[in-house]
Parts: sequence; structure tokens; C-alpha cells
Amino acid sequence: MDLISTDWRDDAEDILPDLIALRRAIHAEPELGLQNPKTLVKIKAALAGLPLELREGPSTTGLIATLKGPANGRTVLLRGDMDALPLHEDTGLEYSSLTEGAMHACGHDTHVAMLVGAAKMLCAKRDQLAGTVQFMFQPGEEGHHGARYMLDDGLIDPLPDAAFALHIMPNAPRGVFSGRSGPLLASSDILNITVKGAGGHASMPHDAVDPIPVACEIVSAIQTMVTRKISVFNPAVITIAKIAAGTTNNIIPETAHLLGTIRTLSPQSRARVAEELHRLAPGIAAAHGCSAEVHIEQGFPVTVCDDRAVQFGKAVVEDMFGAESWLTLDTPIMGAEDFAYVLEKVPGAMFFLGASHEGDDWRSCCGLHSNRMVLDDSVMARGAALHAAIAERYLSEGFA
Repeated sequence: MDLISTDWRDDAEDILPDLIALRRAIHAEPELGLQNPKTLVKIKAALAGLPLELREGPSTTGLIATLKGPANGRTVLLRGDMDALPLHEDTGLEYSSLTEGAMHACGHDTHVAMLVGAAKMLCAKRDQLAGTVQFMFQPGEEGHHGARYMLDDGLIDPLPDAAFALHIMPNAPRGVFSGRSGPLLASSDILNITVKGAGGHASMPHDAVDPIPVACEIVSAIQTMVTRKISVFNPAVITIAKIAAGTTNNIIPETAHLLGTIRTLSPQSRARVAEELHRLAPGIAAAHGCSAEVHIEQGFPVTVCDDRAVQFGKAVVEDMFGAESWLTLDTPIMGAEDFAYVLEKVPGAMFFLGASHEGDDWRSCCGLHSNRMVLDDSVMARGAALHAAIAERYLSEGFA
């Protein structure tokens, strides 16, 4: 089928300067968590005058902008996240963060700009659309469950027929899109273990119950548990990233605290890991005369991409940019994404877009969440064009 636009790529290149300006303005004023009011103001200003219906909810500064074509057909959702990360920026860019302790180190500024670009292009073709497009501007992706709150607030009710998201990737070839069917990204849970013993003088450990070696034994046992209880074909990753205990050199503390992350690729592995941890830590502690409390704070679920949506997206990419612009990922990535909440309810997919600079060794570029991460702004034209083409073609053809 011919695209509505003579060429979405040309349309996107035409508005690229505006997208770059918007991205850099957002980058300079990053905001954290569920409340991103400055970013929301910039989005609304960029969308002003477009034939969009805007919806907001009580829990976040998230925004659903709806474009209705003349035909009452399918509905497709396109998502861009808004929030930044809590770290100091060290890129040296002229538009570096002006907010101490916050930086757009995950590319959400580009996601917003690309989605705004798609909205502008699709609004220009509104009279030819065969259905409805929802543009989801979502805060709180960085661990704050923003997508879940927007769903709970009823902002995406009724649900669309399909949903797509795009995420830039600095450690990938410039302009190349990638994705895979099935699990794309892992679930992410926070693990807290508190080991309690009995404090005492460090010179007389036999008169105390030292929780520190018990905590160390639990860390080692967790890794053994993963290799012996969890299938390598349905894997899990557990990392203890922080151990805290004690106050000085000659006091045995009463407690030791472990903090870590749990990543899995299925609800089954997620549940099995939780079950094993609640058995393992208290058992080891009891063997040494201690006790252990295990608390698991559930984070994002597994991001599962519908095979039809992935094959559809691949076809659109190859039609627009050529076969060399698509890469099917061999394996999932163990990072996590709260777009997973949308994909639990709606068939769809998330794709990555390589954003390294032309000529750079993308394998050694500073990656996502780095305080030195930089991106090639110009790839946003490709991202905006793909958003628009996916919406246009899905409304016309569905996954067929």
C-alpha cells in the first residue's frame, strides 16, 4: 500500500529543526518521577493549534492527545516517556541540564520530541486517516510506574487496538531499528534482605551472633540458587548491589542489610525466584542462629512484544528505509520498561533506534543511564517518520 504522505521521511526531515529545539529545551530542564510540569508545558506548546483532544489524570502529569480521523475504525497508541534520571550530567553539551541532580540520560527527551513530530505529521493528514491515534506522553517511567498510573486513571479507556513505543539506543548502529517477538525486556523487582543477629565486641565474636558472614553466605547462596533452581532457558538475574552493616571497626552489629535487583523473563520464573528467596535466606540465617526477613518490591513486569506487531513494524521499517535498517535481536535485554503495563493489555511492540553519531564506534559509546551519554539528534527524523508510518498503516490494514 502507498503511504498517505508522499514520503514520511521527507516530512520528518522538514520538521527536524523543531524537534531538535524541543528535545534540547526538555534536556536542559529535566524532571523526575510522576510530576513533570515543565515538560508538560513544553509538550502542550508544541501541540498547540493541532486538532487533538487532550486528556489528563489526577495521579501524574501524563497526557493523552487523541487524533480522530473521519473514519471510525481502529485505534492505535504511540507512546513517548517524559521523565529523567537522578544523576549529575557530565556531557559538556551547550544544552546540558540546568537542574542539579537530574539528567535525561535515557533519551526520554528524544522520545517526546519524536512523538510530537509524529503528531504534527499525522494531524496534517487527518482527513485521510482510517481511524484514531492516541499519543501517550508518559512521566514516571524510571521506576515510578507511570504507565500503570495512567491506565488506572482511565486515560486509555477504552483501550486501543494496538500500541507501539520507540526507544533510542546509543550503543547501536546509527539509524537502525531493532526488536524481537516475545520477551524483549525483563521484569524488575527490588530485593531487600535484613539479617538479624546479636551485637557485641569485635574481639569476642563467640559472645555475639555476627550477621555479616551470614549475609555474605546468603549472597553466595543466591547465585547458586539461580544456577540450580532456575532453568537456563527461562533465566533470572539476581544482583546484590549493596551490603550495609556496622558502624566502626570493633563492634559486631546487630543487623546486616542486602539490597539488590531481580530480573526475569517470565511470570513463572519471577514467582519461582521469589519463592526460593523466601526459603533460602531465612534457612541460612537460622542455621547460624540469626533470622532473616525478605522483602520483594515488585517493579515492572516483563515487556512482551506481540509477534504480529513485531513483524508489522519490521515490514514498515524495511519499506521505508530498506532491509539494512532492521535488526532482529537474538536475545532479550535484561533492562526493564513500564510500557510492559500497556503491552499486558494491548497487542503491540517496542522498538529500539540506534542513535550513535555517524562514524563513532557505537560499541564503545557511553550507554543508557551514563552521565556522559550523548546522542545524534538527527536520528529523530527517522523515529518520528516510523511512528507516523506505523500509525497510518495500522489504521488502514491492521496487522495484516
